[in-house]
Amino acid sequence: MRYLPLTDADRRAMLQAIGVGSLDSLYRDVPEGVRLKAPVELPRHMGELEVEREFQAFASGNLGTASVPSFLGAGAYRHHIPASVDHLIQRGEFLTSYTPYQPEVSQGTLQYLFEFQTQVALITGMEVANASMYDGASASAEAVAMANRVTQRKKAILSGGLHPHYREICVTRGRWGDFETVLAAPDPRGGEELASMIDDKTSCVVVASPSFFGHLRDYTALANACHAKGALLVVAVAEVVSLGLVKPPGEMGADIVAAEGQSIGIPLSFGGPYLGLFAAREKFVRQMPGRLCGETVDAEGRRGWVLTLSTREQHIRREKATSNICTNSSLCALAFTIHLSLLGEAGLTRLAALNHANAVELAERLAAVKGVEVLNKAFFNEVTLKLPRPAAEVVEALAARRILGGVPLSRFYPDSPALADLMLVAATEMNTQGEIEALAEALEEVL
Repeated sequence: MRYLPLTDADRRAMLQAIGVGSLDSLYRDVPEGVRLKAPVELPRHMGELEVEREFQAFASGNLGTASVPSFLGAGAYRHHIPASVDHLIQRGEFLTSYTPYQPEVSQGTLQYLFEFQTQVALITGMEVANASMYDGASASAEAVAMANRVTQRKKAILSGGLHPHYREICVTRGRWGDFETVLAAPDPRGGEELASMIDDKTSCVVVASPSFFGHLRDYTALANACHAKGALLVVAVAEVVSLGLVKPPGEMGADIVAAEGQSIGIPLSFGGPYLGLFAAREKFVRQMPGRLCGETVDAEGRRGWVLTLSTREQHIRREKATSNICTNSSLCALAFTIHLSLLGEAGLTRLAALNHANAVELAERLAAVKGVEVLNKAFFNEVTLKLPRPAAEVVEALAARRILGGVPLSRFYPDSPALADLMLVAATEMNTQGEIEALAEALEEVL
């Protein structure tokens, strides 16, 4: 199909066909006061080559994570993706399939989603997992909605260590979904106590592991406190590689796990598309959002895969649906499944160990910089630094030295002056000792 601008003759013919005298007549219902008086100031049309050059020049203004040392984290992490992942996701039996309503023509999609569910259940320590969701933030909001259905209550307590974006999505869902969200204060030092906030109206407590500030905690006691009050514990995981090394939420007593799968097989891509992981206890399976793929046999006894549960608005009446999520991040789920299959259990553990080792080296080196305090006692691959001046200024100064040194917390908490001097820094397997030393030296200069 051609993509060419319309000529004046084309426009006249189209207007004549619909019986309109002029282009302006098409907008007669738009109030005069909100119409533009002149064309928008945009470049005039150009040839394809000129457009490519324009956008290349525009993109060159970005300081990308692939071109300079990067210690960015805060919910999106730079990890190595094997070339085989991008190759395999393009195979026709995967790439050309979409929603598997007809299992006889969607066995490739159904099989990898079945394997994906198995992987998610294994790494989270849970009993069942669904066939993916949009991202970690929306998965967390779906977890709260599910907890409300299970407990028949409408009050969720959100940890101060939960990612701010996750909290915002939950609050928005609560506003329009008619449930209450209680927000604990931001917890940069990792010492919050949530058990005392649980009452007989609480449906769930939502915590993060690791927390947004990088802290690691065992939530077993909190899970017991939730269950004693008839509430559920929801654990959100923004850095899924941590599950290769850290005690999984299922072993802490979590009832629902919502996670972001971006770290395995999915590039940063300036913020998306990403991948939501969702797992729960088997007794709650019929309250899970999205859909669940299952294994079966056909009339001839051959193994096959089908949609076992799909309690979505597309399939049943709205009032009985567990969610209005109408698709899944299927291609991202495929990339996740392939990458995790290539790693295997030993590979995931080794990858997680590399991340933690680099983060330990980073934390120790930066703690030696005069004026810098590391707030974390236990962490995976990300820590919070307290600096002697506003972190946003420091980040800009580091960027001027071509180092993406971290994320200022003022970006997430602009109305909290007490957090203005805090900065998140993350280290993955992608960071070298030389890059860590370069960041430390640049930080010494800046401070």
